[in-house]
Amino acid sequence: MELLRLEVPLSLRESVPAILSTWSSPVMVDCTDADVVIALSSLAGQLLEPVGVWLHASRDYPSQLIARDVATLSWLLPLEHVVVHAESDAHQHAEVVRALLTNDEVNFHNDVATLREAYNRPAPPRSIEVWSWDEVTLRSSTHELHRSSSEPHHGAVLTRFVD
Repeated sequence: MELLRLEVPLSLRESVPAILSTWSSPVMVDCTDADVVIALSSLAGQLLEPVGVWLHASRDYPSQLIARDVATLSWLLPLEHVVVHAESDAHQHAEVVRALLTNDEVNFHNDVATLREAYNRPAPPRSIEVWSWDEVTLRSSTHELHRSSSEPHHGAVLTRFVD
């Protein structure tokens, strides 16, 4: 399996649909100088290929808000993957996002969040694979990938992850 991360500045936002259509592997978009959720949502209707989003969990942007943004974005775009990047506890942040991408009541606890009778409705219209990135390994519930290369690509940076 291979996943790609496309780190792109906001100034190249309009070229993202064309760039995404050049690869058969799933591409996670990360905006280097703006909010990637806002940048991708502005391309609703133009992004016809399945896409992923790379989000950075932090104290100011906790996994609960990431789950809200992912659910909203999934109604605007054909969103298939989300990567939760965190300096520490990335896997636990991803668990929170995964738990909140349902229509069900969520009662959940780990080291980064405690959720009681929480909801994040409406759930995404299709299944979304949630990944965590801890600077070493890209993990989902079924795969483990490692960075294989990183290269400039038309003003952006493309990083490949393979198993």
